[in-house]
This record gives sequence, C-alpha cells and structure tokens, in this order.
Amino acid sequence: MATNQSRHGRGGHRAVRPDLYISGDVEADGQIPGVNSLLAFGFAVAGRFDGETFTPRDPSEATFYRELKPISGTFDPKALLVSGLDRERLRREGADPANAMTEAASWVSSQVGGERPVLVGYPVVFDWLFLHWYFIRFAGDSPFGFSGALDMKTIYQQKASVTLDAAGRNDLPSALRSERQHTHNALDDAIEQAEIFGRLFTWPGSRFARRGETP
Repeated sequence: MATNQSRHGRGGHRAVRPDLYISGDVEADGQIPGVNSLLAFGFAVAGRFDGETFTPRDPSEATFYRELKPISGTFDPKALLVSGLDRERLRREGADPANAMTEAASWVSSQVGGERPVLVGYPVVFDWLFLHWYFIRFAGDSPFGFSGALDMKTIYQQKASVTLDAAGRNDLPSALRSERQHTHNALDDAIEQAEIFGRLFTWPGSRFARRGETP
C-alpha cells in the first residue's frame, strides 16, 4: 500500500486531502453569467475518495438549494421553458445573490473536514461556468477553488471508450442510471447526478456500454 509520501513524493512535503464530491446543478436564463442570470442551484454530497477507497453517500442527506433574484434584464425565453422558473416571482422572492453565494460557500465548508471539495456534474462545464462566476462576483472566492471539478461526461466517455456524441446522459447503460426523474429542478437533478456519480466512479468501464452490455 502506497503511503502519502510515496504517492505524492517530490520530497513528500505536500499533505494529501481526500476528495469530497459534491454534485451541483444550476438553472439559468441564458448561456453566460453576467449577461444572463443564475436562477437556481442545488448541491448534494455524493461521496468521498481517499485515493484508495470510494465511499458513496446518500445524496438526499446533505443538500443545499437556493433560488436567486435575476441580475439582468437579458434572458432567453427557451431557457426559462426548460426550468419552469418565473423571473418575476424570483425578482420578488428570490435570494439576494451575495447572500445566497455566501451561504452556499459556508455550507460547502461545513461539509468538509480536511477534505477537498470537488464539484461534479453531467456535464459540469455549464454548471461550473455559472457557479464559479457567481462565487467570485458575489462571495469573493469559491470553495471549489479555480479547478476543483470533475466532469462526469468525460469520465463516462473514457470508461466506455465512445465518442463524445455517444456519451450523453441518455447513453448511459441502465446499471449506471438513477431511478430518479430528471425534473430540471436544480436540487432534484443534483441528487440524481450524485447517484449516477457513485455508480460511474466504481464502474470498471466497457467499450460495449452503448449496447447495454457489461464488461
């Protein structure tokens, strides 16, 4: 068994933190933050990995959800149709972005001990774009740092040995899918993603995955 010093050598001076995987999902009213608004986001703790052992969590046990006031008047009506969120209601009832992002950062910090928080999503790139921008803009810093993310779509693409076009959520074999519905509620979808992540993380992979076969 490798020790921290041998696995993270170069003098063995850097301590190794386990990863704490937090599934994140956002609902926005357009393509880019600043011009468009983050309307809702949800987090669910998916599991922990110390470099040797992955320990899944029940993603419904540790969650965070907020709906936010829009920050601009520019939006894509098609994006609103996907989420079903009402911008006018959120103008009245949504959380102030600075309060929401500060509370979210505190929640992430409360979930980790000596672990490193890592945002995961399917795919993570769109969610990361909005969350990172909002954390920096409204909270001054992100609890995930500047690169603390794993893309589940990339993990599946590599393990299944398929093209990116064949690595969508609907391409997942049944053994990797969650029984939960994809509702486009940010918290629901974060919990669903967390379940998929736990199965995908330990899945040995198969180049026959697209046909639903097992390794």
